[in-house]
Amino acid sequence: MIFAVLAGFLVAALIPFFSRFLRDKGARLFPLLPLGLLGYFASFIGQVSIDSGYTVSYSWVPSLGINFDFHLDGLSLLFTLLITGIGTLVFLYTAAYLKGHPYLERFYGYLSMFMAAMLGLVLSDNILTLFIFWELTSISSFFLIGFNNEDPKSRASARLALSITGLGGLFLLAGVLLIGAVGETYSIQELISSSELLKGHAWYGWMVALLLVGACTKSAQFPFHFWLPGAMKAPTPVSTYLHSATMVKAGVYLLARFTPVLGDHAYWNTPLILIGSITMVYAAIHALFRMDMKGILAYSTISALGVLVFLIGLGTEEALLAAGVFILVHASIRPPYS
Repeated sequence: MIFAVLAGFLVAALIPFFSRFLRDKGARLFPLLPLGLLGYFASFIGQVSIDSGYTVSYSWVPSLGINFDFHLDGLSLLFTLLITGIGTLVFLYTAAYLKGHPYLERFYGYLSMFMAAMLGLVLSDNILTLFIFWELTSISSFFLIGFNNEDPKSRASARLALSITGLGGLFLLAGVLLIGAVGETYSIQELISSSELLKGHAWYGWMVALLLVGACTKSAQFPFHFWLPGAMKAPTPVSTYLHSATMVKAGVYLLARFTPVLGDHAYWNTPLILIGSITMVYAAIHALFRMDMKGILAYSTISALGVLVFLIGLGTEEALLAAGVFILVHASIRPPYS
């Protein structure tokens, strides 16, 4: 599984050595990467539907408690299939959208890095490894949003997105270190069994607050929503892939993943309900007054993300099931626009 996660980084690293070949007909080979990964992860559907999950572990820095621990269950499988499935379509669309572009192979390299970072994020069972992949999504998205680097607006949008999500990453790092220190483990599966210990600790409120800031910045929740409309100045494949199907849902994934650990408590559910409800109403109203298509899609996406946070905040089995269905529906119907 580690090869499947890191394959995107490997492809991105090899691109400079084959750029002349890839600039022409070789660019048609890039969609084979997400397509192959889609087939690989789809092969686990039967096993995940029967078992509670599938876990593999690779030693990395055991002295610091940092390992490549990957856990594939229903939630992570949903996201891996979205990342690779939508990724396949985006890779195909990019070949036509940027046909003849002098830096086409560079764009595919950024896309491959981003896809690998997202796969690592949703599969990581070690929260320190999760944080590393979390930051890699911010870095790779910076290059994608600012791909048209001769445009001052694109550069400004990329800097703003990196600043907001990077700031949220600092809060997330503090949160995961605090959770790991109190729970005495960095494994999410082991932290689930320590849920009552965490919720009964004096620092529980700080854990929740730090985690929420990290999630809300990445998923463009109010009042951190303003970076997303500006990021729509990126090439259309970027706004389709990052800002609807994958990156902006990383915060939603984080909240869903930590619900069994920190959820079912007023300090967790109440803020999520308030943040989600404010975001979905505020963004929906703004979408009504936007005149450009990308602006409408940006605020409608923010509103949809607010709905997801609201559903996770409710915390019932029905609400979480509805959130999972809505994640799939929203990612599937998001159209590309120039």
